[in-house]
Amino acid sequence: MGLNRRGQLLLSLTVLLALLSMLGFMTLNVHSDWSFILQYRGSRLLAMLLVAMTMGLSTVVFQTITHNRILTPSLMGFDVLYVLVSSLALVLWGSEYAASWPLELHFIVEVAVMVAIAVLLFRWLFTDSVCGLHVLILLGMVGGLLFRELAELALRLLDPSEFSIQQGSGTANFNRINLQLLSVSLVGVVVCGVLLFRLRRHLDVLSLGRDVAINLGVPYTKIVTQLMLLICVLVSISTALVGPMLFFGLLVANLAYWLTGSHQHRWTLPASVLAGIVCLVGGQVVFEHLLQSGLPLAMVIELCGGVLFIALLLRGVKQ
Repeated sequence: MGLNRRGQLLLSLTVLLALLSMLGFMTLNVHSDWSFILQYRGSRLLAMLLVAMTMGLSTVVFQTITHNRILTPSLMGFDVLYVLVSSLALVLWGSEYAASWPLELHFIVEVAVMVAIAVLLFRWLFTDSVCGLHVLILLGMVGGLLFRELAELALRLLDPSEFSIQQGSGTANFNRINLQLLSVSLVGVVVCGVLLFRLRRHLDVLSLGRDVAINLGVPYTKIVTQLMLLICVLVSISTALVGPMLFFGLLVANLAYWLTGSHQHRWTLPASVLAGIVCLVGGQVVFEHLLQSGLPLAMVIELCGGVLFIALLLRGVKQ
């Protein structure tokens, strides 16, 4: 079943806004050689596109398997968990670890450890013994704070020079993108995106509930475990590129639901990516090139997402 006319119109407008945002980012206020612009802005644009894809896809899928439009991987502390794993690796192995291994290999090992821990946490939290929304939000917030403080403690055990370099990894910053990981991140996002697209029909069935999915023949535990693995990889990629973002995924996922007015993942997944592109690239165009403001885009996005989180929580309470 396709989208209604309203959904088609809104999705088409979002596609147009996304294209205009990318065009504006690459062409506005160009005062130097085009080869340098393509290299500098092109790499930043690719990084923002990857972050939009990772946050949008991971949040929509996570909300599908948890049956809740408020919970996100970031709210459950998954992104800060990756920061903690990265910090502990530096503490345990020191600068020799950073110098002897290629950066891509660092990233792959850290993602593997983070995935293993996150899947264990997910299986512990999302059982019949823990089912209240407020309990899950509280556990996620406490877990995120715990992971953040442990990461900060681990970083303080480093040498002062290493500490100053790694200190900014705990906050998102689109002007400090880790461009060295673009190639491996691109491969990871493409692989995860293809696998999620192939599982889109399973996601549609999972959105009906665990019992319904099992009765319809879906191997529930196997599929949910595969989806959690993909979610963890996507969250790790986003965090490695720009740092953790608490409410961005919540914002773009709910924008996708509003744009499409559909529960079918063949629409909501691409809509979340498009909404993320408009927010990230379009926001960067407005603040950096039109307003020429030094206000951090991540701060504005987190503020908007935080207001949306409170609104959704209050609406859930009233219902």
